[in-house]
Amino acid sequence: MPSTSPVRQILDQSNRADPYPLYAELRRTPVLRDESGVHLVTTYWEIRGLLEDPRISSDVRSRAPGTSSPLRGAAEDETLPPAFIGLDPPEHDRLRRLAMRPFGPPHSPRRIHDMRGELTRTVSGLIDALDGRQEFDVVDDFAYPFPVTVICRLLGVPKADEPHFRVLVDAALAGLRPTEDPAEQLRTAQRGRHELGQYLWGLTEEHRHHPGDDMLSAWATDSGPHGSLSPIELVSTAVLLLIAGHETTVNLVTNGMLTLLRHPEELRRLRDAPETAPALVEELLRYEPPVHILPQRSPLEDIEIAGTVLPKGEPVWLLLASGNRDPKRFPDPDRFDPTREDTQHLGFGYGIHHCFGAPLARLEAHIALTELARRLRDPRLVADPPPYRPSPVLRGPRHLAVAFDGLEAP
Repeated sequence: MPSTSPVRQILDQSNRADPYPLYAELRRTPVLRDESGVHLVTTYWEIRGLLEDPRISSDVRSRAPGTSSPLRGAAEDETLPPAFIGLDPPEHDRLRRLAMRPFGPPHSPRRIHDMRGELTRTVSGLIDALDGRQEFDVVDDFAYPFPVTVICRLLGVPKADEPHFRVLVDAALAGLRPTEDPAEQLRTAQRGRHELGQYLWGLTEEHRHHPGDDMLSAWATDSGPHGSLSPIELVSTAVLLLIAGHETTVNLVTNGMLTLLRHPEELRRLRDAPETAPALVEELLRYEPPVHILPQRSPLEDIEIAGTVLPKGEPVWLLLASGNRDPKRFPDPDRFDPTREDTQHLGFGYGIHHCFGAPLARLEAHIALTELARRLRDPRLVADPPPYRPSPVLRGPRHLAVAFDGLEAP
């Protein structure tokens, strides 16, 4: 076990570029209590067991009085009521069921697999914009604008509103950006999410009266046997889709490109055999997942696990990325191997909180990485390691500069 506080080491920016040696050290004690009062769960089977355990809560309101976590989770935004990611059954089950209805028959306004053509056109447009350049930033020029464009289409944001919507998104995501003033950063993010919520509220009312082929319309007009989302629940769900779906996709694509550039033989294999993309993305989700930590859990009662008691109400962090590198679960876990047959990773969580946008995120990553591999001539890293964002939860490069020698034809 580390001689200094594990939580401090996790929060230490100097570990952001490569946290895996720290995770390996922490796995010596599968469940440990930090001096801050946080309990860290670091090994695969213990994490997966808790993700399936109804006695572990995702609702921050279940924490014991006087306890707090040094990290805020996505469910802890106070500008809107909790989305289902931050709730327990039965509230969670009702809201998730209603939120999922537009993704499945017979209610889907656009099946996820039917989005392939539009996603490919979006990716092609972003790559075409690099023509004539010799270097680009994977984050700013590609991975950041890509999911925003996709989510605009999903939610039915009018083309004319997209520039304004992107400004609102930037403000709402301010809490995940580097800053020298964390308090002002939090205030900016809360204002941004409030303004984003107000915009989505108005847009939802428009779609309620004039529905289209989009998710806001589907949610607003859904009158199935299980009821419907209230207006405030609908807005909270839309904000969750935007924030959780955006940042995870940015990290998945950026971490994926970084990993491929560090493994040029796999980049060539993807270029020459694009049908290998699904297996490659599954290995990326294990090897470099977009979400490293689930920090907002707490037991509803005392839970004994791996010889340690997690006391009721105390904060628990589930270190998903550590579990994905657990040698007791995955042979040679620090090796990137897209041909690996066993890929039952924790990259999208597990159990009732398994990421409901996982099919879309997978498809986005398949298309983005395949097209980048196919069209960039001789891509190479400008700096390794790149600079990383401060968050140890949604871990990914802040920038990823790549040099290249031109573009192949679409």
